[in-house]
Amino acid sequence: QVQVVESGGGVVQAGGSLRLSCSVSGRAGRSYAMAWFRRAPEKEREFVAGINFTGESTYVADSMEGRFTISREHGRNTASLQMNSLKPEDTAVYYCAATTRAMGTGERLYDYWGQGTQVTVSS
Repeated sequence: QVQVVESGGGVVQAGGSLRLSCSVSGRAGRSYAMAWFRRAPEKEREFVAGINFTGESTYVADSMEGRFTISREHGRNTASLQMNSLKPEDTAVYYCAATTRAMGTGERLYDYWGQGTQVTVSS
């Protein structure tokens, strides 16, 4: 059984930084493309950033580009989301997702999801 576990959420003041981590485990020898999504209060879940199997290809949503960076350890199913210059509108539950398919921005591409970690940015 595949498990996705996030960590690193918390409360930060506007302008601050947080680093989220995600680990996928359960099937030895399998590599996953990984992504972060978020759901803000009263909004739909949206794509934040994704990274392919090797870590050589990444994509960050336009509204977060330049502030958020996704990375992964080579050869491991772990990924991080570095969030800088945080804004109150970044407040959301952040979810890590994994897929054996190619990385993309659509939720339906991802088969495995974590429980989410709360990020709160105070003004």
